[in-house]
Amino acid sequence: MIAEAAKPPWEVERKVLVRIDAETDPSHGCDPYQRPIEELLKSSVLNIDKPRGPTSHEVAFTVKELLGARQAGHGGTLDPAVSGVLPILINDATKCAEAVMKGGKEYVCVMKLHGDVSDDELEEALKLFTGEIYQVPPVRSSVSRRIRTRTIYRIELLERDGRNVLMRIACSGGTYIRKLCKDIGLYLGCGAHMQELRRTRAGPFSEDSSYTLLDLYEALKEYKENGDESSLRSILRPVEEAVAYLPKIYLLDTAVDAICHGDNLAVAGIATREDGVRRGESVAMMTLKNELVALGRSKVNAHEILEMDQGIVVDTERVIMRRGTYPP
Repeated sequence: MIAEAAKPPWEVERKVLVRIDAETDPSHGCDPYQRPIEELLKSSVLNIDKPRGPTSHEVAFTVKELLGARQAGHGGTLDPAVSGVLPILINDATKCAEAVMKGGKEYVCVMKLHGDVSDDELEEALKLFTGEIYQVPPVRSSVSRRIRTRTIYRIELLERDGRNVLMRIACSGGTYIRKLCKDIGLYLGCGAHMQELRRTRAGPFSEDSSYTLLDLYEALKEYKENGDESSLRSILRPVEEAVAYLPKIYLLDTAVDAICHGDNLAVAGIATREDGVRRGESVAMMTLKNELVALGRSKVNAHEILEMDQGIVVDTERVIMRRGTYPP
């Protein structure tokens, strides 16, 4: 049984709408998947399978030390007792950490019911808690305890053994699964608690493509001792993967350097855009080689861009690409 609402961000498909037929100069920039390993060591994202025990900060610090990075951040905290997908971003890629956090999450959870309920009652409860819900963070939470709106995209009942309920939950970032289990128990009238939790997806990163810290250590050793970069390249992913779910606007080559200097994006600099662009929401500004230039907030909807002859389309917020990558 699946209780389902809107699609989670990683399942949304978008069409590319052409504004201007344009080509890109191959002498500037490069396809993200053709970057030299030296560049990936300076800025990339790693899909780490966090074990139970260490904090998310400790895992990020370990990655930072192994790679000799100047900084490292993660795409959403996991409690020490929770395992699973923990995206780690290094150096300039850390500017995309917030974008990863907003990309939605997926968990597999064991919920322990405190009393007996029928299958029909349980299914009704899961449907009720699908869609927009209200949550107050737990007492031990690091954030202020005020009511917050969260989205449960889908709750899939995988298995049930008496009072033990195995579920897969797709939800927006910032959802407290422990609190969700407690609230479901309150609705059922019997009480419930979260017994076990594993994160299986964070934004575009799933457990199927995750690596352990040991995998990273061994890949680095192979690269340093034998010059074999194949395993390391599989782990160090281009930063563009961190924003895979965001709607995109593709820039003319001549507009790229201005954005790298912090300018807002004018309509004259746009080649193509995706139909998911909406006023007030985050967008990724890309080159025609699919390189991430910057993150920003759209001032218009996608269909309005075709009707514009002049004016600002995106307010630039976070510049990712280095200045001078493309000529002014």
